[in-house]
Amino acid sequence: MAAGGRGWFRALALGVSFLKCLLIPAYYSTDFEVHRNWLAITHSLPLSQWYYEATSEWTLDYPPFFAWFEYALSHIAKYFDPQMLVVENLNYASRATVFFQRLSVILTDTLFIYAVHECCRCINGKRAAKDILEKPTFILAVLLLWNFGLLIVDHIHFQYNGFLFGLMLLSVARLCQKRYLEGALLFAVLLHFKHIYIYVAPAYGIYLLRSYCFTANNADGSLKWRSFSFLHVTLLGLIVCLVSALSLGPFLVLGQLPQVISRLFPFKRGLCHAYWAPNFWALYNAVDKALTVLGLKCNFLDSTKIPKASMTGGLVQEFQHTVLPSVTPLATLICTFIAILPSVFCLWFKPQGPRGFLQCLVLCALSSFMFGWHVHEKAILLAILPLSLLSIQRAKDAGIYLILATTGHFSLFPLLFTPPELPIKILLMLLFTVYSFSALKSLFRREKPLLNWIETIYLIQLVPLEIFCEIIFPLTPWKRHFPFVPLLLTSVYCALGITYAWLKLYISVLTERTSVRQKADA
Repeated sequence: MAAGGRGWFRALALGVSFLKCLLIPAYYSTDFEVHRNWLAITHSLPLSQWYYEATSEWTLDYPPFFAWFEYALSHIAKYFDPQMLVVENLNYASRATVFFQRLSVILTDTLFIYAVHECCRCINGKRAAKDILEKPTFILAVLLLWNFGLLIVDHIHFQYNGFLFGLMLLSVARLCQKRYLEGALLFAVLLHFKHIYIYVAPAYGIYLLRSYCFTANNADGSLKWRSFSFLHVTLLGLIVCLVSALSLGPFLVLGQLPQVISRLFPFKRGLCHAYWAPNFWALYNAVDKALTVLGLKCNFLDSTKIPKASMTGGLVQEFQHTVLPSVTPLATLICTFIAILPSVFCLWFKPQGPRGFLQCLVLCALSSFMFGWHVHEKAILLAILPLSLLSIQRAKDAGIYLILATTGHFSLFPLLFTPPELPIKILLMLLFTVYSFSALKSLFRREKPLLNWIETIYLIQLVPLEIFCEIIFPLTPWKRHFPFVPLLLTSVYCALGITYAWLKLYISVLTERTSVRQKADA
């Protein structure tokens, strides 16, 4: 980024930080208590008890680096209110505790701001513009720094995603800058902060193998097998082993590694989260419910043999399918692997440098979101944020971004269900969405429209859906008997849009032609 651009970037960063401060008094979810409890566990108990402590239902289930992160924060927290560090003080939320935890998220977002700055430096200047508002770097900075989903999930709902996405985006920037070892180190560290990022590990692994471990291509762009560097593979292996040893080594010595693994991968939680993430399994569940209702009306099913929760509970963690086969963790793993495979093949056989890596990363994130086990709706940000980097490069990717971001962000609305937050989430969503559409439309104004009429109609229908869920439905008698209907409608409708965006991006990647020059530069 040019030196003259530091002013506007600093203004964007300070502006969004000020907005985050204004959100400190807002509603917070149970995740607030989750992290308070982790502060207490890591501060009050010895290392040997961290992954065994179960006084609260919100047990420590993040990798060790995040536990050490909480431990470091706890030594600052004691100066605000030491009572928050008592394990037995369940649901403790004094004003000082709220202020500290909110402030900790805002301050650790500094890493995210720096990572966005580095990503902006990676953008080439082919689309130069006199107006700063039309510069690709400015648009990208706004799409990332002011991302609606990240704002409401971290600074209202409460989590530390900004800090973690900062690590991911910084690793992406380092790979784009061909600083491969730094990028690999950052991603290895990230995996030991939050293991959900393992879903995009195939993109990192294949890209590093193709671009760093093999050092040259043939004239036609194919891989030169003789260019394989044993030294480079060794260096990457050392990074992975050293980071893993630093993270898991103490628990291996204590003989607690199986306990840590069981906390990180709790497959007993069920296929879907309490609110169905808008993915393939949401559609699968909806079809099962529809077939069940139809079967009961046509007397094909015996109502006494149908699990009560599946028909009256609406959205539950343990969902037993009635007509369609029930899904196992192994089945979701196989589906996820199959869905990711084509993108990995493209990254290997159709290398396109950093852009190909980003495409594979987004497809890995989306595929795992579509077919993963017990997926949270917040995981859609793992695809939206890196897709922002692609959206300013090509009109086709910009159109896919608008569909995915708008639908994915709307699917986060149920996270904020209290009346005071209703105008906040609607206003922030409108501001971000309007800016995204206007900025990308202006950037690609010389090309065909970013969305066709069907895509436009689909996105517009989100407005009446929100009106029905927030205003009309609560006034109807259905609310008492079917309280889960708004969540069901939101999940299923958004799942259609996210599935469409996933398929459209996949088709774009699979059918894209790669020139010999692109292959040679990869």
